[in-house]
Amino acid sequence: MSLKLTLEYDGAPFVGWQVQPNGPSVQGVLQEAIEKLCGSPVRVTGAGRTDAGVHARGQVASLEAPRHLPLSAWAAGLNAHLPLEIACVRAEEAPPGFDARRWARGKRYVYEILRSPVRSPLLRGRVWEIRRPLETESMRAAARALLGRHDFSAFRAADCPAKTTVREVRRLDIEMERVGPEAERIRLTIEATAFLKHMVRNIAGTLVEIGHGKRDPGSIDELLAARDRTRAGQTAPSHGLCLDEVFYLPGNADPRAEDAGED
Repeated sequence: MSLKLTLEYDGAPFVGWQVQPNGPSVQGVLQEAIEKLCGSPVRVTGAGRTDAGVHARGQVASLEAPRHLPLSAWAAGLNAHLPLEIACVRAEEAPPGFDARRWARGKRYVYEILRSPVRSPLLRGRVWEIRRPLETESMRAAARALLGRHDFSAFRAADCPAKTTVREVRRLDIEMERVGPEAERIRLTIEATAFLKHMVRNIAGTLVEIGHGKRDPGSIDELLAARDRTRAGQTAPSHGLCLDEVFYLPGNADPRAEDAGED
């Protein structure tokens, strides 16, 4: 039985999604919980390979599950074996061969910033805390230039393994909410067909520099054309980032079947 698991997690205690030798990973802890639940080792595939410290509200994992365990037992059973930092929000049967990463049609990430002269103990580890004021209108103007299909080489990590650096950004919103007399919570919501390593964090870091007046909003076009990571802004801290949702075709259908039918 092919399973689709929707997961929520606090990324702070983990070295990232992927199993690594230098510490606990979300994938590794999840696989251990599955083995305890069903009695046999199972490998899971994640839709997004979130970095160390990155959170998730809608990560998706796929696996081939043994038939002896009913579908209704999966979410509650997993949560009984998972640490408090990880929760299985939903478990559902998927079409045969479902692959959370390869079948995804897009993802949405949210990056959160707290602009305040005073630190927030309650939001610590969930937002990028910035003391200086930000000009959000300049940030919005710059963000519009990132919409559409572009080569995002300037916004990928130096060790990004992607074979192609062209991506399509469908949405990039910047919302501001006043949370105090001198404080604002700023949310960057970005949707794309796929992302490069550190792409969202590098975009966030560059937009913050624009909000601080260090760069002109019109400089985005130049950065995209230059395709040079060293010319873009800093990489924003990982703890402000959250994988919000992964998109699939209706019924979690295989996108390769749809693509094969196109002229």
